[in-house]
Amino acid sequence: MERIFDAMPKPVFLFSFLALVLLASCDDNRLYEENRELKDHAWTERDTLRFEFTVIDTASPYNFYFNLRNADDYPYSNIYVFMNTTFPNGKFRRDTVEFVLADQAGRWMGKGQGSLWDNQLLFRKAMRFPLTGKYKIEINQAMRRQSLPGISDAGIRIEKYKPE
Repeated sequence: MERIFDAMPKPVFLFSFLALVLLASCDDNRLYEENRELKDHAWTERDTLRFEFTVIDTASPYNFYFNLRNADDYPYSNIYVFMNTTFPNGKFRRDTVEFVLADQAGRWMGKGQGSLWDNQLLFRKAMRFPLTGKYKIEINQAMRRQSLPGISDAGIRIEKYKPE
C-alpha cells in the first residue's frame, strides 16, 4: 500500500511541511498557553488546574488571561475562581477573581460555536513578572457549589503586551 507522502512530489511535501510549521509558530507574542478539559463538562470544587511556565524576561509587560469554555447550560452569568501563584522564590499569592460571562440581558459574551462559548478574560494587563524562573499557577472554581455544570475547559494564556 502506497503512503500518501510517498506519492507526493518532494517539493510539494517540503512546501506543505514548511507552511504547517510556519502556521503553528505564528503566535510570537505568547509566552504560555494551556487549557485543560474538565471531566463530564463540569468543574468540581476538587478539580485543581495546575500550570507551570518559566519566565526569562522581567522587563517586558505581559497580559494574563483566564480561558474558559462554557456551554449554554451553564447556570450563571459569571464565575469566581481562586488563582494561586507560587513564585520562583517560593512566595505565594492568592487572588479571588470574578469573571463576567454574560451581559445584563443574559447573552453570552464569548465567541460562540453551536452551544459552546469560548472566553478569553483579562486577569492582569501589562503586568511585569518580578523574578525570572519557574512560576506555578493553580486555579479552582470558587462558586460555593460542589460541581459547576456546563464548563468544559479552562486554562491560562500569557502573552506580551502590545499597546494599542
